[in-house]
Amino acid sequence: MKIDEKNLLGSILESLSHIDYIKPEDFPNIDLYMDQVTTFMDGQLAVSKRHPEDKILTKTMINNYAKNNLLPPPVKKKYSREHLLALIFIYYFKHILSIGDIQAILNPLMEQYFSPDLDFNLENIYSEVFQLEEPEVRNMQKDIARKYKTSQQTFQDVPPDAQAELQMFSFLCMLSFDVYVKKQLIEKLIDMKIEKSKPSEKRAKGKKTEK
Repeated sequence: MKIDEKNLLGSILESLSHIDYIKPEDFPNIDLYMDQVTTFMDGQLAVSKRHPEDKILTKTMINNYAKNNLLPPPVKKKYSREHLLALIFIYYFKHILSIGDIQAILNPLMEQYFSPDLDFNLENIYSEVFQLEEPEVRNMQKDIARKYKTSQQTFQDVPPDAQAELQMFSFLCMLSFDVYVKKQLIEKLIDMKIEKSKPSEKRAKGKKTEK
């Protein structure tokens, strides 16, 4: 995301309009080796890099995801279309959530929908979720424009040479508070999901003991 300081708001909104997701038809129909996976992900998600030299995914990251049961192991060192779909979800979640929280969200999906042979599988879920991206970007553009305009009304009584920097600080605080609150909400929903699953786990253990 490139930002032009001279036209800050316009540049932000323009950058947001270029945000896109990897469409299902863009995924390869053949299984990939590790190097091919990292090359594919790096090329498809290059727009989300902060710095040109940043890596989207590395071999170490992918191996760690497998070790932490976030990603099913490859078959004969090859990663399927389903592996790539799972990696996309992991990539977006990892910027704001812990490994444990990502496990709580994704593990049930991996267990139920990872197989491509199912009538309703991970690709169906991916397609349904990511088609919400375009209208959500429009909502974000409106919200960010509102926050920016609000920030420009702050610190009206300070000297002009200090005003711009303080107004930028206001804008950063508003954006950060938005992320903070949403992160708190996500974590609460995950905790609720984990808590809800506990009784069924206890019942399953009880049945095994009865046998």
